[in-house]
Amino acid sequence: MKQLLGVVTSLSGKQTVRVSVERRWAHPLYRKLVTRSKNYACHNQEIDLVVGDKVKIESCKPYSKMKRFKVVEKIKS
Repeated sequence: MKQLLGVVTSLSGKQTVRVSVERRWAHPLYRKLVTRSKNYACHNQEIDLVVGDKVKIESCKPYSKMKRFKVVEKIKS
């Protein structure tokens, strides 16, 4: 299963959170670091989260039209 690290950006409902995942890489020609981010709608059932928490998410069966990931754990920082 694919696992990603991200930051909670919003609490969309009882069991849904929005997680922003950043990735960085060096541009192949210019060698400058490029940053891109993507937002994922994630299923959360039992973990108490607030905006700004770092979480680990993983792919799972589809919970709805948009939710294809679930929150696995809250990362302590």
